[in-house]
Amino acid sequence: MQISEKGQVTIPKHIRIAAGVAPGSEVSFSLEGSKIVITPVGTGVKDDRRAKLRAAAARVQASLKGEFKQLGADEIMTFLRGDEAGPKSAARGRR
Repeated sequence: MQISEKGQVTIPKHIRIAAGVAPGSEVSFSLEGSKIVITPVGTGVKDDRRAKLRAAAARVQASLKGEFKQLGADEIMTFLRGDEAGPKSAARGRR
């Protein structure tokens, strides 16, 4: 494995999985003799930003009233922007 000009190296997937590290994880580096040791920091993996966004979207979707549940993202955005009279008129324009 080669270290890039920026000092970066890719940790092989099977090692990341075995160590329990994923995107967003924090690690620390130390030297043990001539070995470089990478250790996960804290109790585990920090939540991935996309996972947080997906969870927030799911909470919003679950809280929507019946008339909104049938609308698509574009129709909901149109309603929120005030471009239409409301969700019922947006639903009528849907094909």
